[in-house]
Amino acid sequence: MKTLACALAFALAFAAANLCAQNEPNLIPDVVEPAKLIPILPEPPSGWTAEKGEGSSDDVGGFKITNVHRDYQKGEATDAPKAVINILDSVGSPEYVESVTGGWKESPESAEGYAKKVTIDGNPGFEAYERDQKQASLWVIVAKRYFVEVELTNQDPKELQTWIKLVDLKKLAEIKK
Repeated sequence: MKTLACALAFALAFAAANLCAQNEPNLIPDVVEPAKLIPILPEPPSGWTAEKGEGSSDDVGGFKITNVHRDYQKGEATDAPKAVINILDSVGSPEYVESVTGGWKESPESAEGYAKKVTIDGNPGFEAYERDQKQASLWVIVAKRYFVEVELTNQDPKELQTWIKLVDLKKLAEIKK
């Protein structure tokens, strides 16, 4: 599950790197430090355990990205329900935000799963579910800079709504450098 967040972070890095010419001043705003975002990652719900929230800021292509995440699990079985919450500060590339959220207009559905556009507390988002993998994901963009991702394994996709409500999106929107 961390792979998708890392892939998103690196795609963001390369997209923003292409925006800066070599001899032009860097006008891209700075991302917030992980220490400001980690407290937004919620405590585990009753009956769940969680690893400590982790995060980093990486300098890639002349700008920084910040990504924080926390892993949750209910029980010890190999098929136990799991959840991951990721927050990515994408302030360095508004074009990337536009590109990703522009792709949220499609709503395919098939026997294998579905994808659909959603709105969470006024924030645009995208929900997807893979039936065979029993994997659901929800992406929400907050304050035109923070991607919040909830990934669930071995849970009903309706639980995405429960998990995203654990994240204080209003408080996240207020966090600045």
